[in-house]
Formats: sequence, C-alpha cells, structure tokens
Amino acid sequence: MSFARDDVLRTIRRSLGVNGTEASRRAEVDDRLSRAPDGIIPKRSQVDRAERLALFMAQAETGLATVVLVPDAASVPTEAARYLRDSNLPATLRIGDDPRLAAMPWHATTIEVSKGASDGADLNALSHAFGGVAETGTLAMVSGSDNPTTLNFLPDNHLVVVASGDLSGNLEELLQKLRARYGKEKMPRTLNLITGPSRSADIEQTLILGAHGPRKLHIIVVEG
Repeated sequence: MSFARDDVLRTIRRSLGVNGTEASRRAEVDDRLSRAPDGIIPKRSQVDRAERLALFMAQAETGLATVVLVPDAASVPTEAARYLRDSNLPATLRIGDDPRLAAMPWHATTIEVSKGASDGADLNALSHAFGGVAETGTLAMVSGSDNPTTLNFLPDNHLVVVASGDLSGNLEELLQKLRARYGKEKMPRTLNLITGPSRSADIEQTLILGAHGPRKLHIIVVEG
C-alpha cells in the first residue's frame, strides 16, 4: 500500500513541477501547522452563549439524543436517577475517575455507582464531556482514566454531563479550546465526537439504533 501511495505522490509532484524539498514550500507548511488557521465558519454557529445553548440542545435532539438542563452539578445525580427510573432501567451507573463526577452527591440517590472502564457487562454509564459543538449537537469526549473511552461505546445507555460554559459554537472553536487545554504536543490519545446514539441504516435503509454503540444517549447540561 505504501508503494502505491508513494507512486501517487510522485505523480502529483511531477505534475506540479516540484520535488517536495523546496524550502519555501516546507516553510509554508510549517507556518500553517503552527498557526492552525480556521476555514470558513458558518454564521449560524457564531452566536452568543444563550443562543449557543439553545442551538446545541435543538441539534442534539435532532440527532435522537434526549437533553435536560439542570441548574448545577449537584443536580446531576437526581436527574440521572429520574432518567433511569423513567426509562425502566436498573439504578446502576459505571463512571470513570473524573473528580467532577466524584464530587456529586450520589449518596442522595439509590444509584449503585461503580468506577473504571467497562468490560461490556454494564448496561448504563455516565461520562463527563470535554465540551460540545452547538452547530451539530455534538459531544466531545477525550480519553483517559477520568472518562474511559469504553464507556462511550460498550454500555447500552450512555448519560453524558456537559457544562454549558464548555459548549462551542463550532468544531473549530472546540479544537482551539482543546489545544489551549492540552497543548499541541500533549493532546489526548483519543477524541471521540458523538452526535446522538449509535445508529446505522446500511441494511435496506432501515434505521437501527445501537448498531455500533449505545442505543440511547441522554445529555445533562449543567448551567452556570
């Protein structure tokens, strides 16, 4: 495969009349990588905070997720318990080591909370998102022991907490925040962008939920 790729690249260079070692071309590439300039950004994503929140919730629901707004982080366990009860699901949750989740008053509910990565036997999981993209109703999940990637894919029901202040208007804005948080040289190993529950219509154009991951996605947006 690499030989075929090299042949294609050689053909492109030959057609452009270059060889790939020109100092000016290399400087241009280095400059673009260092600045990471944005492309064209749609106007509808360039909105104020209130409009950004409303857009995110509307787009997430269009993507078949359910969304609830709570006033503070302390309200998350109560909302999680309500969702599990109303969905006729057992009061169990698998979570990671995120200190924001650990500080929440789970003792005020009957939810049985277990910690760590999922081995596929968990029915319900709860994660904390790095942020969200209002333009598409997308959640941004970064990997690590605080929010294991397995929780994004293996349980049938995924509950995700995201702070309203961590919502970005568009993907470009979110990536800027990611670079600012981690630095270009220390990015998380995995960034998962999740829009709604897992689904596929590959077979006879029939929509199937849970094809490659959770059947349900419930987003809890924390104000403040």
